[in-house]
Amino acid sequence: MSAEFDGLVAVVTGGASGIGASVVSRLLEGGAKVAVLDLNTTGAHADAFAVKADVSDLASVTSAIDAVAAELGGIDIVINNAGIGAIGSVETVDEAEWARVLSINVTGMARVASAALPYLRKSSAAAIVNTSSIAATAGLPARALYSASKGAVLSLTRAMAADHLREGIRVNAVNPGTADTPWVGRLLDSADDPSAERAALAARQPHGRLVDPTEIAEAVAYLASPRNKSTTGTSIAVDGGMQELRLRPIEA
Repeated sequence: MSAEFDGLVAVVTGGASGIGASVVSRLLEGGAKVAVLDLNTTGAHADAFAVKADVSDLASVTSAIDAVAAELGGIDIVINNAGIGAIGSVETVDEAEWARVLSINVTGMARVASAALPYLRKSSAAAIVNTSSIAATAGLPARALYSASKGAVLSLTRAMAADHLREGIRVNAVNPGTADTPWVGRLLDSADDPSAERAALAARQPHGRLVDPTEIAEAVAYLASPRNKSTTGTSIAVDGGMQELRLRPIEA
C-alpha cells in the first residue's frame, strides 16, 4: 500500500517548532511534500520547504502561499497551526492584546485558507485542519482571550466546512490539551515553582500527564488524510480525556 500522502503537498503554519514540527514530521513520513510557514524558520525540518511568513499580514501570507505552490506544484492540504498564547482575564488583558491575538489566532487562519483556496480547489484530496484547543471546550482560569480565540477557531472550522464541502474541500479541527511544547516549557520556567506548576498541569488532564505533540500530529494526519473523505466539520480532542471525562479522585 502506498503512503497515504504520496503526491500531495501540505502547508503547515507554525511548523518550525512544537506541535507544528511534529505535524511536519508525520506528514513527511506519510509521503507528503511539506512546506513550513513560520515567522522564524530556524529549526524547520531539513526535508521541508521553509518560507518565512507572518500570518497577521495578508501580503506576507499571500506571497508565501504562492511561493509554496510554485515550488512544490500546488497545494492539497493546509494545517493552520500558527498561534500564540495569552494569559489573563477580561479585566487584565488590554485592547491592543485582544487585537493582536485574534489577528494571529483567528484571522490568521482565515488569511491562510483564503490564499490557499484557489490551489485547494484544483486538488482531489483537499483538506484543511485548524488547531483549536481544550480552551475552546473547557473554562480555564486566566485564559479569557486565548479561550475566546480558540472557541472562534472551532466555530470558524464548522463554517468553513459548510462553505467549502461542495467544492471538495474538507475542514476539521484538532483540540489539544496542554502539550509538552517549547511554549509550555517557557511558561513553566516563568512560574514561581516550575516543578509544581508542571505537576499541576499534568494532574489537570485525566490521564495524568502533558500531551505529547506526536499524539496531536497523529490526529492531524487522520483529519488531513484522503483515506478519511467522509470526515468534515468536526474536531478531535487529544487531551487525555479532559474535554469529556469526569473521573473521581484517586483515593489515597
